[in-house]
Amino acid sequence: MLKMEDNSEKEFQKNQAYAVKFIKPEIIIGEIGIAEGSVVADFGCGGGYFSLPVAKKIGENGLVHALDILPQSLEMIAGYAKTMGLTNIVTKRVNLEKEGGSTLKEGSCDWVIMKGMLFQNKDKGMIVREAQRVLRVGGKILVIEWDNKDFSIGPDRSLRIPKEALLEIIQEAGMSVLKEIAVSDFHYGLVLVK
Repeated sequence: MLKMEDNSEKEFQKNQAYAVKFIKPEIIIGEIGIAEGSVVADFGCGGGYFSLPVAKKIGENGLVHALDILPQSLEMIAGYAKTMGLTNIVTKRVNLEKEGGSTLKEGSCDWVIMKGMLFQNKDKGMIVREAQRVLRVGGKILVIEWDNKDFSIGPDRSLRIPKEALLEIIQEAGMSVLKEIAVSDFHYGLVLVK
């Protein structure tokens, strides 16, 4: 009987080795240290995958600017925020590929989040420069993009941004990499600092 339990444990460990790790916003937010009371801009916020957990984390003294070009995404976030009782999210339709496209004041944010949105845009440099512009001195950017290791899910290989290419864009925008973080089996994550 003891032998069966040992085999079950080994089988469990073997299966765990094959478990797929996906992006978990709450864990990432905690690891990178977004503090209560922060002002955060979520560039290309989509349906609020990061906006909503960030709003919970920063509390009522903080503010999330949920920015996207798609009105239906912003409506979705507004609906979820209302249902969840979150009053610290402001949604706004913007075009981040234009100079000053976020419409946020220069130096007004502690954090900018760009999760899986750069690969969808042509002028990636403009977006990174806009993120840099809205950050306070010492402000940080969380960038998460599709990695080139596994193509079983996600966008076509031709759309993905190799980390090396993104590092060049970051350097040209006057930002530097503070650290690289593990975010999923299919993505890479960087924390940048102004």
